[in-house]
Amino acid sequence: MKKFIGYTLLTLILVSCGAESGHFRIKGRLRNFNQGEFFVYSTDGGIPAVDTIRVSQGRFEYDTRIEDPATFVIIFPNFSELPVFGESGATATIKGDASHLKEIEVSGTNNNEAMTEWRQMANRLTPPEVKKEAEKYVKENPASPISAYLLRKYFIDCQQPDYKKATQLAKAIETADKENLQAALLTKGVASQQNIQIGDKLPKFSAVDINGKKVTEKDLKGKINIVNTWASWNYDSQAIQRLLKRKRKEYGNKICIVSICLDASIKECRRRTENDSIDWSNVCNGNMWNSPILKAVGIATMPGNIVCDESRKIIARDLKADKLEEKIKETLK
Repeated sequence: MKKFIGYTLLTLILVSCGAESGHFRIKGRLRNFNQGEFFVYSTDGGIPAVDTIRVSQGRFEYDTRIEDPATFVIIFPNFSELPVFGESGATATIKGDASHLKEIEVSGTNNNEAMTEWRQMANRLTPPEVKKEAEKYVKENPASPISAYLLRKYFIDCQQPDYKKATQLAKAIETADKENLQAALLTKGVASQQNIQIGDKLPKFSAVDINGKKVTEKDLKGKINIVNTWASWNYDSQAIQRLLKRKRKEYGNKICIVSICLDASIKECRRRTENDSIDWSNVCNGNMWNSPILKAVGIATMPGNIVCDESRKIIARDLKADKLEEKIKETLK
């Protein structure tokens, strides 16, 4: 009987310390953040769409179903981000001061504690030094999920992407972990992006949009034509969608657009486009970075875009919102 009670108490202790099997929990407390909310999404399908974490009296808790390890990214109100690495049955604990978000600590698993240590080290460095440290970490820890995050953040989704280096690092990750789907997709995506350059003709593609309509490169018949990526969990890409909506209203059919949504939920993509009154084709198959159209057109960034003239010759790519607006004005003046 005593042995049974002992096992029961042990089980209760273990459950109270972490999430139950098949679940991952994020909890914590932030000073100087009494009430409000921030957002969370997964880069690899851990959750199907952007979700909300509500904060009350500085405390918060978020629980989600999870079977396989997944990478989550928390977006704070100032749009800074915090990566959190999820595992079945684990809890990640976040603590810190909302007025010093760079110094926030995440504990609870080895990966989260290693990422916290890396971030705190990077806070003391200049941007070029941070990039060198990111490369060093990936080379020394190619099988770590931290490496896939660092690769995308510092070599692909940045102001000056380094596709050559990104390809090398992605191959190192893929070699270290043959089952790492993210690395395999990154390798293929970056390689195709390198092969499709300004001055080239937009490659042929064929897809079905969320309304069941077949879409090909021949549908791009404007004076300026744009293929872009977006997702409900990426604010920069949504800003570009809003910009394109304004420019479509201003210039009409002089602008033709095909958007590729990387949400894991087709339903969420459809809901967002309907709410935002988007009137051009959006392609979403729920496979995120594993969408065939991405490989066809050679886009591997979020947000990413290819800008073509009326003959579908590529005149620019991967422009930020302000530069994209300038290119549209310049072409349609």
